[in-house]
Amino acid sequence: MGDEVGEDLKQPKWKRSVLNRHGSSKSSSSSCDKGLINNLDDGCLMHIFSFLSPIPDRYNTALVCHRWLFLACHPRLWLRVERSIKYPLEPGIFPSIETAVAAARPGDTILISAGGRHLASDIQIKKPLCLIGGGELPDETTLICSRGADSALEFLSTCKLANLTVKAELGCCLLHRSGRLTIDRCLLQCESNPLDFLSVPIVSTATAQTVFSSSVKCYKDGISVSRTRIEGGAKAVSTSGDLTLQRVRVIYARTSLVFWFDMEQQ
Repeated sequence: MGDEVGEDLKQPKWKRSVLNRHGSSKSSSSSCDKGLINNLDDGCLMHIFSFLSPIPDRYNTALVCHRWLFLACHPRLWLRVERSIKYPLEPGIFPSIETAVAAARPGDTILISAGGRHLASDIQIKKPLCLIGGGELPDETTLICSRGADSALEFLSTCKLANLTVKAELGCCLLHRSGRLTIDRCLLQCESNPLDFLSVPIVSTATAQTVFSSSVKCYKDGISVSRTRIEGGAKAVSTSGDLTLQRVRVIYARTSLVFWFDMEQQ
């Protein structure tokens, strides 16, 4: 033991420093190995994944390993709509948006598969949900509202819509009744026809409800739109309630307009 200490002291100062750091790094790495995230049980990992945004963060976790793929795609974290499946054998997979919305619990995320067209006519959403398109671009996941329907989706609760294309022949793409609606990176399109002046991509009939808590005043109902293309129709948005258009920004692209705006009580 004494000889080993003597040999260490004979080493140059810089070499002794490197050896000391190497030894301490070994001990610290061994202690870190005991705290690796993969040592957590499945329930803990899924709880952590639930705080990630579905696209792209939670989607990217599925690429790490087979276990994370299973947990990231678990029905507890999100439901899936697969248009090609008529009789789903796996839990959490549904053939239509309407059935997925009916089965969803408040706070669930519904991932709508890319490719093809999904029928969405007068689907009422009365619980907090997040609907997300499964493609890389909004154009890859399309919701079609058939002629004769008032809207594709009708919102009566706080919801989020992201990475989707919603098309309507007549009526409106989205009908907002109540709650806080967030629309991010979508395409809302009223198809051109002789009666397109009757169409409006977003219609709100909400009456803002003022909530007082201590010294903070907030409004429950409203709409927030960001990075969203709006095409066709008489105008981009119409309101018959107490909400007014605020903080409007528009980017004029070559083939479309990209909008950012809020609708709140003034």
